[in-house]
Amino acid sequence: MNSPIIQLLVLAGIAVFLILRLRNVLGTREGFEKPPATIGAETKRRSQPELEVIEGGPDRDITDHVAEDSDAAKALAAMKGVDRSFHLGEFLQGARGAYEMILMAFENGDLASVKPFLSDEVYAAFASVVEERERNGLKVEATFVGISELNLKDVEFDRDTREAEVSVKFVGELTEVVRDRAGDLVEGSSSAIKRQRDVWTFARTMGSADPNWILVATSE
Repeated sequence: MNSPIIQLLVLAGIAVFLILRLRNVLGTREGFEKPPATIGAETKRRSQPELEVIEGGPDRDITDHVAEDSDAAKALAAMKGVDRSFHLGEFLQGARGAYEMILMAFENGDLASVKPFLSDEVYAAFASVVEERERNGLKVEATFVGISELNLKDVEFDRDTREAEVSVKFVGELTEVVRDRAGDLVEGSSSAIKRQRDVWTFARTMGSADPNWILVATSE
């Protein structure tokens, strides 16, 4: 077996290893051919006397995203009671922008630009993959296409500490190729759109002067 073939096999093995690491740090990826789905959340409305009442009815900012009698709805109502400036719809729009910004910073190896929005644990996990990629002479070329799905997944709120955690499910769409030091293609395609599935958890102390939410956990 000649040297170029051996080098290609080695690079392919490295690419497979990095893909497995990416699944642990970010989420799962798969190809698709269907057009992007409409972004939206299923609306569920039921009677719940404990939910905050706005102008004689349930808070639609909450019930448009979670069931009215759910634990998540109660947690969101309590969060609003502590921080009147909190608006779930605005939070989700901010999460959409944060997802694109952080994901592309990771793909491009530019974590310094998003470090203030990452917990120490998440930053360390992202940085370890970026550093390993650089050690192996691999470069990622990625283009963000959009988000086909964004849904509220879970909410937790500690009334004593005022610590809130909101988990959001994203299905992002992007193109990605991996090249070696010589610029040769190792993996991926610049024309095939991939779906990136993630559940990201953002945290903040409600009512604090700092308005920023921090990414504290990632999973599939």
